[in-house]
Amino acid sequence: MTERYRQYFEEMPCYLSVHDPSFRIIDGNQRFRRDFGERLGDQCYRVYKGRDEGCENCPVAATFADGVSHMSEQILVTTGGEKVQVLVNTTPIRNGAGETVAVMEMHTDIREVKLLQEQLRRSQSRLGRLFEEVPCYISVQGPDRVIQHANRAFRETFGPALGDHCYSVYKHRDEPCLYCPSQEVFANGKVQKHEELVTSACGEQINVLCTTAPLHNAAGEIEAVIEMSTDITEIRKLQSQLTSIGLLVGSISHGIKGLLTGLDGGMYLVNTGFDKNRPERVKQGWEMVQRNVERIRSMVLDILYYAKDRDLEINDIDAARLAADVVDSGQKRATDLDLALTLAVADEPGVVPGDPKAVRAMLVNIVENSLDACRADTYKTGHAVVVTVRRVPPWMEFAIEDNGIGMDRETREKIFSLFFSSKGISGTGLGLFISNKIADKLGGSIDVASEPGKGSRFVVRLPLEAKPSTHQGSAPETAAGER
Repeated sequence: MTERYRQYFEEMPCYLSVHDPSFRIIDGNQRFRRDFGERLGDQCYRVYKGRDEGCENCPVAATFADGVSHMSEQILVTTGGEKVQVLVNTTPIRNGAGETVAVMEMHTDIREVKLLQEQLRRSQSRLGRLFEEVPCYISVQGPDRVIQHANRAFRETFGPALGDHCYSVYKHRDEPCLYCPSQEVFANGKVQKHEELVTSACGEQINVLCTTAPLHNAAGEIEAVIEMSTDITEIRKLQSQLTSIGLLVGSISHGIKGLLTGLDGGMYLVNTGFDKNRPERVKQGWEMVQRNVERIRSMVLDILYYAKDRDLEINDIDAARLAADVVDSGQKRATDLDLALTLAVADEPGVVPGDPKAVRAMLVNIVENSLDACRADTYKTGHAVVVTVRRVPPWMEFAIEDNGIGMDRETREKIFSLFFSSKGISGTGLGLFISNKIADKLGGSIDVASEPGKGSRFVVRLPLEAKPSTHQGSAPETAAGER
């Protein structure tokens, strides 16, 4: 039986050595002798490390001290100079009295393990860098909707969101969204694809295409969801522009059709008036022709505003003189509509920096909108439009107020939208959109207050110090400055 145990000792696929209290090696198996030579009787630190003194944190010394097994990782040097990384395990050998008289040390070669660990570390590092540098927004969310991990693009756009709920980060909401694709993944385990409009930390709205997928644990359970969001804002802008062009063509076609019908009616009255020698019929028909020609002119100028941009030409504008010019240009139409168009200048407003033609066109559009609002109001008389100019630092204010038909909340919220018009076929839906665009490019704003049946008040604010908006690159072509 002793020979069998000796055979086991000799054939163990590791280095086995037995040490006495002075750290001399008193026995070793054949693998030990093969790689470290016949070194029995020599100190272990000389044999294994080529040292002249004991090693720090020696597991053999620790086992002699406390009588229990110890484990550590060491690097041994063979007689051939090869370095071997090993996992060391020590165990006490006791005499009949239970005293530790020797320590057996087992060294297991873990070079392959360490190589695999290094490869795993490198793979994890590459995956970590890939996760960080992917040019889209990636987040990992738990079943409680809390963001557990996020990549660099996500953090730069939405802020340090770890530990926050996804709906508060993406949507600035205080409660979960009605439809949550991440929760759908937790529910059915299937990949979800969807499009969302999210808001960055600085308030910018971003169109994203999102893909959510499950992350499973070792038991196959879904423990988290990974969400990858790709910014498609520019694509949506392009699609919006193409849609806008289609709407523009449709709007123009529909508008021209109505105007041609009006011209046909006017020409018919003129021709039949001449044929029947009825001057009043000729006059009526000619007024129809003039009115529709003016509408065509207005439509063409609106299209020019929308279709063509030009660089801003910033100059000092005499606010009172510009407002007077705008009022004068609308007097004929106001007279035709039997309403009052007046100007009120508070003190001496002075000058404001801006593009004179663009500002004039903006105010003309708003004044014409007010005139149309009065014309559409058939419930009362005594309609009036008042244009007020005053200096309210840091702004120059142009207020256009009417007592026309007014607007409900839905209309107020849409009036600056492209192609929105409450005038039916007589409007293109470009005028107020263009006016708002001009104000924005000059660093200003347009505020609206209105109630149905009571009229509307537009307040244009332009900065007294030139500060074009961050969207400014060019201003709408102002051929309509001829108005």
